[in-house]
Formats: sequence, C-alpha cells, structure tokens
Amino acid sequence: MIAKMKKLNLVGMAYEKDAVLNALQRTGAVEVKLHREEEHSAPLPPADGTLSAYHASLEDALERLTQAVNAYGKEHKGTARPEKDGFEVSYEEFMAAANDRARMDGLIARVNALTDQKAEKRALLQKTERTLHTAAVYRTVEEPLSSYRGTAHTRVFFGTLPFNAWENIRENLPALAEGKELAKEDDEVLVLLVFHKSCAEEGETLLSGTGFAPCPFEGEETGSALYARLKGECEELANELDSLEQETAELGSETRALKIYCDYIGYEAEKAALDEKLRGTERTFLLEAFVPEDAEETVRRELSSAGTVYLEFSEPAEDEEVPTLCKNNAVISDFESLTNTYSVPNAREMDPNTVMAVFYSVFMGFIMADIGYGLLMMLGGGWLKFKNRGRKGGLGALAGVFAIGGIFAVIWGFLFNSLFGITLPIPTLLPNAQSDMWTFAGIGIPAVLVIAMLLGIVQLLAGYVCKAVQCWRRGEVLDGILDGVVWAVFSLGAGLAIAGLVEEWNIPILVTVGGITAGVTLVIAMIAAGRHEKFFGKLSKGFGTLYGIINYMSDILSYARLYGLMLSGAVIAQIVSQYAVGFITGGGVLAVLGVLLMLVGHVFNLAIGLLGAYIHDARLQYVEFYGRFYEGEGELFVPLGSKHEHVFVKPYAAEKREKKSGAAAPARA
Repeated sequence: MIAKMKKLNLVGMAYEKDAVLNALQRTGAVEVKLHREEEHSAPLPPADGTLSAYHASLEDALERLTQAVNAYGKEHKGTARPEKDGFEVSYEEFMAAANDRARMDGLIARVNALTDQKAEKRALLQKTERTLHTAAVYRTVEEPLSSYRGTAHTRVFFGTLPFNAWENIRENLPALAEGKELAKEDDEVLVLLVFHKSCAEEGETLLSGTGFAPCPFEGEETGSALYARLKGECEELANELDSLEQETAELGSETRALKIYCDYIGYEAEKAALDEKLRGTERTFLLEAFVPEDAEETVRRELSSAGTVYLEFSEPAEDEEVPTLCKNNAVISDFESLTNTYSVPNAREMDPNTVMAVFYSVFMGFIMADIGYGLLMMLGGGWLKFKNRGRKGGLGALAGVFAIGGIFAVIWGFLFNSLFGITLPIPTLLPNAQSDMWTFAGIGIPAVLVIAMLLGIVQLLAGYVCKAVQCWRRGEVLDGILDGVVWAVFSLGAGLAIAGLVEEWNIPILVTVGGITAGVTLVIAMIAAGRHEKFFGKLSKGFGTLYGIINYMSDILSYARLYGLMLSGAVIAQIVSQYAVGFITGGGVLAVLGVLLMLVGHVFNLAIGLLGAYIHDARLQYVEFYGRFYEGEGELFVPLGSKHEHVFVKPYAAEKREKKSGAAAPARA
C-alpha cells in the first residue's frame, strides 16, 4: 500500500537548526522539500561546498584503499578483505563517527601517501625492468661496455640486430671489415662490426634500415655486472613495492570505520545542502517537509527534546506533488523495483505491486514450468536473497523475485509433469506443450497457447478492476463503473466465449453466455465512451471504442509469448536430458560427457530462460496490465539521512525499543 503523507511546517531557532535536523534524521521519516516564498523571510545562504568536497576526497581515498586491499588479497590468500557495503550499524555508532575526524584524516593522509609511493615505485620498477630487458643480451660481455670504441683507423659498430638482418649483413661485409656475433637473445643478435675508415660510410649504408640499435650503455661497467645490478635493483624495487602494498593491506581493517565515517560526512553534507531548501529570518529558520501519517507522533516526540520549535501538520494541497512511500511486506517489496523501473506510482493512486507481483510470479513460473528449474530458482534466489539481506532493492530484490517465481515454476512443473525436461511417471494434469492440440472454432491450435491467452484475459480483467478501484478512491464512482467494471465484465465474457469455443471442453453454453455478456458490455462501453463529449464527439468516441476491440484482441495475443518462451525452454531441456541420459548410460568417457552436458546444458537453458522470462514478463506488466489503469509519474520518498552508500543505519526508534526491552538484534551482513 501507499502510505498517506502529512505536510509538516516547522519554525525553529536558528542556533538550534543542527539539533532539529538531527532529530528529524533520527526518525527516518522526514523528507524536506523546497520552502515556498513567504513575506519577512529569505532563503538561507547556500552551503559553500566544503563538506561535499571533503566527502568526495574521502570516497576517493576509500576506493583506493579498497582496490589495494582486494588486489593484495588476490595475490596473498588468507589476507583479510574489506568489509562489504550494506553492513548494519547502530544509530549511536553512526553518529559517534563525528569524533573520528582526526583519526580518519590521519588514515586518509597515510592512504594517499602510500598510494603515491606505490605509483612512484611501480613506475620506477617498470622503467628498470625495461632497461633490464634491453641489457639481457649484453650479460655475457665481460669487458667494459665503453671499451668497444673505434681507433684512429677503424670505425666500430657495437649493438643489436634482428637475426634475419644479421645473416644478410654478414654475407655482404666489405673486404676491409670484420663482423662477430657475441650473443643471442630471442630474435636479437649482439654484434661487433669493425670497419676500416676507408669503408666506414659503406658500413653505415649497409646497416641503414636494418634495425641496428647501438649499445645504449656507457661507463666502465661490464655487461654481466650491468645486468646483475639491474636485476638486483628490480628485485629491491619489487620488495619495496610489496612492502608498501602489505602496509596498505594492513590498513584494510580500517575500512569499516572509514565507510561509516564517509556516510556520516555524506549525511552532514546533505544537511548543509538543505540550506538551499530552507528560509529564515534573523533568528529563526523555516522548514517544510513530508511525513508519513503513521510517523507523525514519532516526529513530534523526537522534536520535543531537540529545541524550541513550532510544528504544524496538515493535509497536502490537491495540486501538490507528494512523494511516494510504498509499505509492503518483505515479499511484495522485492517487486517494487520492477514497478519503479517503469514509473514510480504517484502518491494518490493505488499501489499496483501486490496484484502485479501475483501475475508476474505466475507468468514467470509458467514460462519456466519445470520442477528442476523451479527448485534451482528457489535455492539460488533464496541464497542470494540471504547474502543481500538488509539491503533494499538491487540484487537482493531481483533474487527474491526469482525465488518466488521458482515456487510457481515448481507448481507448473508438476501440472505439466516436467523435471529437467524428463516426463515423470505420474499423472499429467495439463496438456503437453509440444504435442497436444485443441480444436478452437474448428481450427487445431496448441492447447497450452489457449491456456496462455486465457491467463492474459484474467490479467486484463484484473487491470480493469484496478481501474474501477482507482476511480472509486477519487470519488469518481460512475467513471469506475463505466471505464472499469464494464470492461472487466466484457473481459469475463470474452474469456468465457473463448473457453466455450474449445470443442474438447464441450461447453457450448459458454459461447452463448460469454458472447451475450461481451456484446452487451461492449454496447454500454460504446455509449459511455463519449459521455463527456458533444454529439459528434459521442459518435467518434463510440466508434473508436468499437475499433479498440482490435487492440484488445491484439493484447490477448501478446500473451502468446508465454507459450512461445515456455515451449522453447521445454524443448531445449528435453533435448539436453535425452542426450545426457544416453551418454551416461553408455558408461566410461561417455558418462563423464553426459554429466557435463547435463550441467552445462541445463545451466545455459536456465540462464537464457530467466533472461527471457524477466524481460517479457515485465513487458506484459508494463504494456498490457499497467496500460489499463496505472498512472505513475511519482517521486520516491527519500527521508533525510537515508542516502547512505556503504552502511545500513538501524532505525533509531527500533534501537530505543531494543534497549528498553533488553533485546539485542542480530547484525546484518
């Protein structure tokens, strides 16, 4: 259900503003809105952005630390990893982070210093490694590298050549020249070429374009000594870098405290930014906010000890934009993210999530329709839900949706008698999706396709009932009957007529009853369509309704996708199991291949099936179902102090109750 909102107007003393905002934050039930202009008040000066910049620097340092700790942990097994986001902290612990500034600033400074040192060492190590690679070919040279120089009568070329080029040069040396291969490394050759000065230019021409690289090293150091020194430097730099990484990893124990502090500073920055929404006088500040009706007393109680304030709770104006807060149980709340992806419900309409959740789960189960796949969905979804407990939305919500869908997949799997595509030796309660046909109006069509379309009609009927409820909530009784109930009865009649046309059911009376019901309600709908129009408008609206029946039939046909997705998954599952069982019964290597095929094939089919089910099921809810009644265009209720990136702050009220009762709540991971 959507919580009813009250509007809060508050006047407080300017010097008590921070205490009042903290009290509002403790309630977890107040969203501050932009204050309207009033005489004798002015907007408060905006925040200077210092806290926001400080918060950004904290988040940057936290990311650096987390990445460094995780990277070190991958290379060194057993190293403690940073605490994952979403852990629970008490309100007292969260607010106590205000006292951690000196320690956290020191930590951040150390993290930044270590990060800079590691970057410097890593760059130097990479440079030295490149030099070491270059020096590798010279490591057999036991003379000083500077000794390979020319004389008064000779020109010396000392360096490396590609191996292929060396073969050509060696064959084309002038008579007054000599070449020697000193060493070989990979595809490189270290050569010493000595030319008489008379043919030095010829030597340069010969080496031109061959890739010759003169020795880049100078000094009296031998090649072997140079290589050993560079190798030692690389090892020393690597050890120093590892030491810095270890020191950084040891700071990983502080990530919990740092995450709490980051979110606390984020909250303080949020409070500071509120000044842009508030107004005030020389000694007071004015605040407007939205509060759920059932939280009014909590807000009054917390503010009573926060300072001298004047409070006024009132009903929002009819044309006022009110934030939306859906209050559903743990199961239904997982489906809220599906609705919010389409559009957040507005605060003045019915919450569609309960009805949508039922249809979404039934349809997902119908698409998967296998006992084995359903059990995997329940186990996998349940496990992921447990791992993400305490976190609203995200992966945890999606896991909950799949887990509930898995329950219905098991139910449909029993009805269709399918376990990983294998038919069990039990009675089959529903037709075979691949082979069973029903005669529909003299035409043979897949039986399960008829079932899918009937499921669609049931959802369309539910959509029109929701339309009626929506209108009645607004006091529009006649609109609810004509735009909702009439079309719901029409859907019922259409469903009965379709069911009666199935010759195997042999209930021809349904065609008569359903046809009359659909026909009468269609006439009523045509007449009612133009009730707000003048004469010609009434005619056009009436005939437009008649034309809309075509769209209605196309909407029913949209539910054929349930059958198509189910059939494709069932066929793949059956083929995988048939071949896998055949291999397994063959024994030996074939048995191993059969087991692998069973695992890989069904995991792949499950993944593809879930992707298709998620997308197409959502499409049916958005277009066919919500298109009947849903308005949306709402804004989510975001209370002060709820925008935490890393931690889950336990509600202050719940914490007080636990202390009073002496009960300790289990921590959330």
